[in-house]
Amino acid sequence: MTGVPPLLISLLVSACLGALIGLVRQWREQALTETDVDLGGVRTYTMWALLGCLSAYASRQFFLPVFAVVLVLVGVQQIASVMRAAAQRTGSTSFASALITVFVGALVFWQQREVAIVLAAATMVLIGVKQPLHSWTRAFTAADIRATLQFVAITGVILPLVPNRDMGPYAAFNPYGTWLMVVLISGVGFAGYIAVRLLGAGAGLLLTSVLGGVASSTATTLTFSRRSKEDPSQSLDYSMAVVTASTVMLPRTLVIVAVISPALAKALLLPVAITAVPGLAFIVWWWFARRHRTQADNGTPVVSNPLQLSTAIKFALLYSAIAFGVKALTESGNAGGTLPLSFVSGLTDMAAIALSMASNAADQSIPLRLATHAIVLAAISNSLLKAGLAIGLGSPALRKLTALVLGLTAVGGGIAMLFAPA
Repeated sequence: MTGVPPLLISLLVSACLGALIGLVRQWREQALTETDVDLGGVRTYTMWALLGCLSAYASRQFFLPVFAVVLVLVGVQQIASVMRAAAQRTGSTSFASALITVFVGALVFWQQREVAIVLAAATMVLIGVKQPLHSWTRAFTAADIRATLQFVAITGVILPLVPNRDMGPYAAFNPYGTWLMVVLISGVGFAGYIAVRLLGAGAGLLLTSVLGGVASSTATTLTFSRRSKEDPSQSLDYSMAVVTASTVMLPRTLVIVAVISPALAKALLLPVAITAVPGLAFIVWWWFARRHRTQADNGTPVVSNPLQLSTAIKFALLYSAIAFGVKALTESGNAGGTLPLSFVSGLTDMAAIALSMASNAADQSIPLRLATHAIVLAAISNSLLKAGLAIGLGSPALRKLTALVLGLTAVGGGIAMLFAPA
């Protein structure tokens, strides 16, 4: 666009971004309200963006406070509009979006166009998702709010306070590193927990099983195994739910390992894929078979808050014990003893041994092959544990199907160990 004044280009870009924000704002107001109060639409937001761009230009060329004065004037005008619209129960979205739109125009003039585009996009999304957000938050309970506050405590309060140094026998215990692992696994579980709570029973059984597996594969296994006894006719569907939750454990583990040791995650790709084959094959078969049957009720698995401080402390203790065991075995020259430790750990918590192996692989305390074997072995023992829970709690049909598929998963894990890196 050679020869076009830079100010004109900035004005055009500002007008486009302001118009997009105004379009979303106007659509939402027209679709969801019947108020006669005009809180701004395409024209208004376009002019606010232009005003922001022009005031930024005037501040640079003529008088520095111009932009600040314009921002204050727009803010005062919006406060007056909100006060006039109080009877229609309007919120503060218009006030905030108006000021942001002025800033978008100013950012365009200041040659921060990427920032302006991201800011405008974020504003449009927040304006457009008002009703879904309200629907989601209505689904939250007091326990969900406590879970969120505990997540804040675990991450933002406790983590910065713990010391970041190695201590104890073999220097195997680092409080900061241990709690960082708590934050990582709690964050993954919390994401799954919130997804399950938001989607609830309206989600499809397969999606519910996947999210339940992310939050807690053990809780999902317990829920659907017990439900199969209450409704044996739907045992096939519930078997799929148990197998799905157990299979999701594998890529979930791969993701958390990748955060700590990308090299170990890369080494695990093929073994994890091989281990997951029986579960994935069963899910695909179920998907095609379901067309000819009545599907089970999309019941939401009973997944408790994964962020209780007591749960976090238990995980920290388990992780510390495993870290100490691995360090002691390595220092004593008996690194092979890590494998029995991994098998036992997999019976209690898959994440703890996976994170411990990732941490040791990252600092090259143990070879990648041993770390890969340890994690796959833990996955084998965890699959056998889930099979045992299904056999003990489920209907006869669920017992047979789940035991067969998870048994093959364990066999697949044994084969996968042959493909660990040399």
